[in-house]
Amino acid sequence: MRAITNIFLTDDDTDDCQLFSEIIQEINPNQDARLTISNDGVALMKTLDETVPPPPHVIFLDLNMPRKNGFECLEEIRSTPKLKGIPVVIFSTSSSNDIVDRSYKFGANYYICKPQSYKLLKKTIAHVLSLGLEKLSGRPDRDDFVIKLA
Repeated sequence: MRAITNIFLTDDDTDDCQLFSEIIQEINPNQDARLTISNDGVALMKTLDETVPPPPHVIFLDLNMPRKNGFECLEEIRSTPKLKGIPVVIFSTSSSNDIVDRSYKFGANYYICKPQSYKLLKKTIAHVLSLGLEKLSGRPDRDDFVIKLA
């Protein structure tokens, strides 16, 4: 199983970005994972345009952001030949079925509603990264689309 070491996070909440970065460092003590953070969708798409190939192994994508939201980014990623195969995990505070359904329809690979505790957030991110590149690149049935750990 190929390790997931090239990770992108796009989120406009600086606290969430800091927590995510700390978690990546904790679950990757060998420092072999590289995290690239963008604070809005415009910055993400610019970074992808400038750095792909090679594509990141996964993009964790917030939905509610300024300048270009997560749905707009997801739509652009899925319609751009060099980007369309990149696994995208929606990383949002919303647990609305409408939002989850829309994310699935737009082609996200998985959906995470941001857990409120650090411990659960760490467990969730570690779980996603443990899926491996092959499984993360696939697309589950809608019933298995939302990753929710207890």
